[in-house]
Amino acid sequence: MKTALVIGATGLVGKQLVQQLLADDRFNNVIVFGRRSLGITNNKLQEHLIDFDKPEEWQQLVKGDVFFSTLGTTLKQAGGQNEQYKVDYHYQYKFAEAAARNGVPAYVLVSSSGADPGSLIFYSRMKGALEEAVKKLGFKSISIIQPGLLHGDRQESRTGEEIGYKVMHFLDKLGIAGKYKPYEDRVVAQAMINAGIAAQPGVHTYNLNEVFELAEREHLSR
Repeated sequence: MKTALVIGATGLVGKQLVQQLLADDRFNNVIVFGRRSLGITNNKLQEHLIDFDKPEEWQQLVKGDVFFSTLGTTLKQAGGQNEQYKVDYHYQYKFAEAAARNGVPAYVLVSSSGADPGSLIFYSRMKGALEEAVKKLGFKSISIIQPGLLHGDRQESRTGEEIGYKVMHFLDKLGIAGKYKPYEDRVVAQAMINAGIAAQPGVHTYNLNEVFELAEREHLSR
């Protein structure tokens, strides 16, 4: 039985991830770090309310078997590229750095399809830079999940993504969306858990259709 560490638990994938971890008998502890409480009670759940800008107050607590990173924000929510980079890159990297330093063996990161440190697109460039940076940390196993368009029960409205989802969902029903069909939050969360349980040595990247395949491996890992 394992101890899971989670950041980004209030986000789209993060909420699903925590729910699935709490229901998964392969994990006996789920430790969540965040700025606000999830507002749920479970014997397996432990919450640390932290200030990400003060790692000296929380970095010694980052100890467990699998570190799941789903932290992220939008340009609109953050208020600009610098603030989004702070959350999506710096906060995630500093937490990964603390986990690696404390001997956490497995790291699972939800990134994005198209992540590339050399991209002309800010979001893709930021995600790619984080991927390259965490690969240099001392984890025994690193799993990077790169889904396409995400869909689920968001707290905030994202008109562009909703339109994109409806279009791709329609194309998927026609059988022509291919590898670009939309990704439900629960599917990405399951893929992350399966990657964390398998925890193969080295760096492993799962892109687009490979995310669906990874999510379906549950019966093989029990």
